[in-house]
Amino acid sequence: MSHSQFSVPEMIAKLVSFDTTSHLSNLPIIEFIRDYLNSYGVESTIVPTPDGQKAALYATIGPKTEGGIVISGHTDVVPVEGQTWTSDPFKMVERDGKYYGRGTCDMKSYLAIALALVPEFLAQPLNMPIHFAFSYDEEVGCVGVRPLIAHVLKHFPKPKMCIVGEPTDMGVVNAHKSINGFITQVHGIEAHSSLPQIGVNSIMIAAELISEINRIAKDMVAKGDPTGRFEPAFTSVHVGTIEGGTALNIVPKHCQFHWEFRGLPGQDENEIPDRLQAYAETHLLPAMKAVSEDAGIETNRVDHVPMFSGPDGSPAESLVLQLAQQNEIHTVSYGTEAGLFQVEDIPTIICGPGSIDQAHKPDEFISLEQIARCEAFMRRLIAHVS
Repeated sequence: MSHSQFSVPEMIAKLVSFDTTSHLSNLPIIEFIRDYLNSYGVESTIVPTPDGQKAALYATIGPKTEGGIVISGHTDVVPVEGQTWTSDPFKMVERDGKYYGRGTCDMKSYLAIALALVPEFLAQPLNMPIHFAFSYDEEVGCVGVRPLIAHVLKHFPKPKMCIVGEPTDMGVVNAHKSINGFITQVHGIEAHSSLPQIGVNSIMIAAELISEINRIAKDMVAKGDPTGRFEPAFTSVHVGTIEGGTALNIVPKHCQFHWEFRGLPGQDENEIPDRLQAYAETHLLPAMKAVSEDAGIETNRVDHVPMFSGPDGSPAESLVLQLAQQNEIHTVSYGTEAGLFQVEDIPTIICGPGSIDQAHKPDEFISLEQIARCEAFMRRLIAHVS
């Protein structure tokens, strides 16, 4: 069987060349990875979406035994529309000691390094398996990894641990906040703007609710983080979008806004939405219902990524510290797939190349120094499992 040979830079360039923005299919990149692995005799399991437009991939190198280490990452990237790039975002460019392109940092370089080193994994007599778990739609709520994990636990031996390669500057991370997204809809009553008393102004009610969210946000800041490990050191609350109304001279019937909180480990994930609901029921709904029973307020959770908190001093943590040649443990405030592995009792650590400061921006890049550090990390992993 002929092998597909790729250096690390060539593999990064290849993966970046696939436009895997979350609203598009990721099948071309998954098919490329499957064919590449197959050229080395490594079989892949494809876990497609019900409509067949996207898929996750799971592959194992080494013995088909219980345990093993998962190298986990997502294939999707965030959009480039509306951003000003100095080069084609889907063509990797090297300049000034950096690789530029969408996904170079978040997080195709991690996947590329693992894939480029497949020949080195195969050249060693591995005493435990290495698993590749490559997902889709992480950027829109860690969607694709959920059915992938379920499929693995149903059909394959349970892995011993997982390393999620999100950009951490190759630091070792054992905790992050949860992500909780909501849409609140206000159902008002239309009327002529000269007669506001016979209508219910949905936008003004939404403004009252947002004011309460702002008060909650200030309370979260005051409550703070007793561990002192996170930046920012509190559960953050944020309103991202709002829309509503028809015309200036119509009391608006409908308004909705999209909001979130990013909760510290230990944060009661019902506390904030329950407080907003209590405020609505006490201060807003009685007057709205007095005008019409059709008026109302509805809040629905639309996104949830669980918080991640690995036990301090776990074997997984000790191993990744050793592989990364680090002595300190860190936390991050962004969400990852790590919590979804952890809730299935698969000990997980986050460690990957690049800085989150570069992710999602125009002219996204990763430094060659970070690439070299991740290559060294992977080779120590090969030595560990050999």
